Amino acid sequence: MRTTTLSRNWLGAMLVLGLIGACNDKDSPATEATGTVKLSFSNVVGTSPMVLNTQTYTNPTGENYTISKFKYYITNIEVSNGSAKATEKDSYHLVDQSIASSQSFTISMGVSNYTTLSFLLGVDSTRNVSGAQTGALDPLNDMFWTWNSGYIMAKMEGNSPVSTQPLNKVEYHIGGFSGPNSVLKKITLTMPAGKTLDVRESKTSEIKITADFARWWQNPNTITIATLPVCTTPGAQAKQIADNYANMFTLTDVVNN
Repeated sequence: MRTTTLSRNWLGAMLVLGLIGACNDKDSPATEATGTVKLSFSNVVGTSPMVLNTQTYTNPTGENYTISKFKYYITNIEVSNGSAKATEKDSYHLVDQSIASSQSFTISMGVSNYTTLSFLLGVDSTRNVSGAQTGALDPLNDMFWTWNSGYIMAKMEGNSPVSTQPLNKVEYHIGGFSGPNSVLKKITLTMPAGKTLDVRESKTSEIKITADFARWWQNPNTITIATLPVCTTPGAQAKQIADNYANMFTLTDVVNN
């Protein structure tokens, strides 16, 4: 009798566990289908491809200059179509003109059709105060102020004959993530007319973006090398340059495969 009772209890317990497992399986959400999106950035100056060190450019006020460094952070990437959106997890990328492989990268996004691309130009405030990090946020990338505990969001270095600095240097290290002089910029770009970003499983779609350095000099603020050859600290001047370069991106094409 005792054995029969124990057997019944054991069978009852197994039945309950089976029902719980079945319920959990039913309630577990299905894994979201994803596809691959490639983002490709082309850095230019006006209508000319950017060439480091050897190419001389002229800004809107007639000042000649060369560029030896050009870097910026693309983070918090999101695509949307008005009713649905998808975001990249741990979304931090450093585009560096001197490293060709950094100028394009792939991300995973949920399957759908999208009409807009958004990203943060810079590094969000949380990561600015999170200490030493790795990957694109590694201080060895020369985009972190150890003296100021914060990231440089965008950097340009070069030379100009009108600069009054030693060796005629030009340096714009733009940073600052809090207060009225925050240089963080959310950029939203719309797919070209008649096109959408079609994300499909096992497929790769490409978004092509142009970044025009010439936009650093004007609109809404006029920046001249003669009066501002160097800006390497957060503040009102950095904010003025950031207000200009927020307009440097153009989404030129979408290729769906």
